[in-house]
Amino acid sequence: QVQLVESGGGLVQPGGSLRLSCVASGSIDSLAVMGWYRQAPGKQRELVALISAYATPTYTISVKGRFTISRNNAENTVYLQMNSLKLEDIGVYYCNLFQGRDNYWGQGTQVTVSS
Repeated sequence: QVQLVESGGGLVQPGGSLRLSCVASGSIDSLAVMGWYRQAPGKQRELVALISAYATPTYTISVKGRFTISRNNAENTVYLQMNSLKLEDIGVYYCNLFQGRDNYWGQGTQVTVSS
């Protein structure tokens, strides 16, 4: 079993920054892919960024150049540094871990961008 706990969400002004953290615990495979998804109000959950076991990142086009995903395998953590936040970034952000045939999800952390 794997458990994920996110933190770091909050309220920021447009152009501000937030750093999300996700700590994984349990039986984590060495090949696990971790990532961040978000769900904006009235929209379906969408991929924000993925990072492989080799620390190779992938981003959705809308956040490329503004967000940075990273991981620390020794600490079983994944981070999402979010800069230049826009209203379009509002939503609940979920940490995800995929290994074998299983997807694991965190509880979500709210990101609000408001002037």
